[in-house]
Amino acid sequence: MATKPSANEFDAIVIGSGIGGMTTAAALSRLDHKVLLLEQAQAIGGLTHSFSRNGFSWDVGLHYCGLFGHDQFAGRILDWLSGGTIEFHSIGTVYDTLHFPDGFDISVGRPAEAYKMELKEQFPDNAAEIDAYFEALQSANEAAYMVGSERSIPEPFRSAHRWWNKKKIQRWAGRTTSEVINELISDPKLAAVLSAQWGTYGGKPKEASFAFHGMIMGHYLEGAAYPVGGAAAIARGLVPVIEAAGGSARAETPVSEILLEDGKAVGVRTLSGEEFTAPTIVSAIGAGETVKRLLPQDIRQQPWAEEIVTFKPSVCHFDLYLGFEGDIAQHGATRANHWFFNSWDTYDTTWSGEESGPFSMAFVSFSSLKNPAHDPGPTNKHTADVMLLADWSSVAEFADGGAAEHPEEWAAFKQSVESRLLDFFKDKFPDLAPLIAYHELGTPLATAFFTGHEKGGFYGVETTPRRILSDALNARTPVPGLFLTGQDVMSPGIAGALAGGMFSAAAIDPRIFQKLK
Repeated sequence: MATKPSANEFDAIVIGSGIGGMTTAAALSRLDHKVLLLEQAQAIGGLTHSFSRNGFSWDVGLHYCGLFGHDQFAGRILDWLSGGTIEFHSIGTVYDTLHFPDGFDISVGRPAEAYKMELKEQFPDNAAEIDAYFEALQSANEAAYMVGSERSIPEPFRSAHRWWNKKKIQRWAGRTTSEVINELISDPKLAAVLSAQWGTYGGKPKEASFAFHGMIMGHYLEGAAYPVGGAAAIARGLVPVIEAAGGSARAETPVSEILLEDGKAVGVRTLSGEEFTAPTIVSAIGAGETVKRLLPQDIRQQPWAEEIVTFKPSVCHFDLYLGFEGDIAQHGATRANHWFFNSWDTYDTTWSGEESGPFSMAFVSFSSLKNPAHDPGPTNKHTADVMLLADWSSVAEFADGGAAEHPEEWAAFKQSVESRLLDFFKDKFPDLAPLIAYHELGTPLATAFFTGHEKGGFYGVETTPRRILSDALNARTPVPGLFLTGQDVMSPGIAGALAGGMFSAAAIDPRIFQKLK
């Protein structure tokens, strides 16, 4: 008589329900694996979840996505994962507008040729350099995917692949964004424009690998889209796939450790003491967080783990969430995002908390206008957010209990940042100011609390050449049965995390490779 399997036994356990974790879980479920997806927060979705206040709703980590059309890479994958239940809607021809000093504005949109033409109109003496930049984007994009695909390939095939493609990979992945752009572009203002959108992947141009820049900026040139129903629609489309295969998705279930037997990952223990077992354990909470928080000391001393903990977290951010009552489209709001720069120096625009003058850079997104399913209701409710990229130093004194120990100082600091961001928005969009009915500030401390990401780094680990070329960030770890997924396996952002999720699933079940073509 066969032993009835325990309800706590699964084919795979995925820790963390961001887009990378959900993708891995859904992909394995599509191939009839029984998967348990565990999330520490109150809702499934990670940085793709939404929250509501006073009748307004905001997405916490999604502003737009590239390559999510039905005929594009990420869109085809998501269609397969969800059975076509998740729909993305184009933001339009223009998806970003860059604002520089002295009234210099430039629109970024699709097709790529249109953006090239606009750049050449603004910088007619640099036409050949602009062509060279776009060619570099394509090559860097290819190099990035070469590295990404390696992360799911076992040795010795991974090393052979790297050797065969080493010249191209080193040329684009081994150099920083500013190194490549300064090599290609002679006009400093044009160089500033081309590097300005580094906030989409959280890597300062002087630090970030050009391969990340090429991959992320390149895929947006095919257009940008937004999920119909908001970011939470992704979880609504993927969780039923997991459940249909006999699996489960559980929120409010933080994992305290990964269980090992004879050096092999065999299960997890939750903070409440509950244990679940599976021959495959996948961590989607970030490579550094996995090593530091979930693995025992002897594993942390292994070379791959020691390397991972040397990577710094990505940038953190403040986010001012705005709720409006009124027709915002008639008063200056657009579906396109807005990047505002106070100077032509776009290489390092993070806020340290000490600067008292105008912010070096801030990003504005009107999410409700992008979502065709948004119902404004009788009072015409709409939403936006103002994002300020920051260094952890801006809130370091309030971390590790500092905010609780000094509540008045923390409240005053938050109020100061909120007021400054609100004044910034009103200055840039004066006709929208009277329509503001609600505002609330999100901080790096909140990101760190809700996601568990070290120092509020919402883009995973650093985006340096060292990171992209590292052999420590493979989907398949040296610990048998333990895999990584998400942004750190591939690249920052929604599409990057989704690709990382698929590469991780492919490392577990190679049949997934058929879906990556």
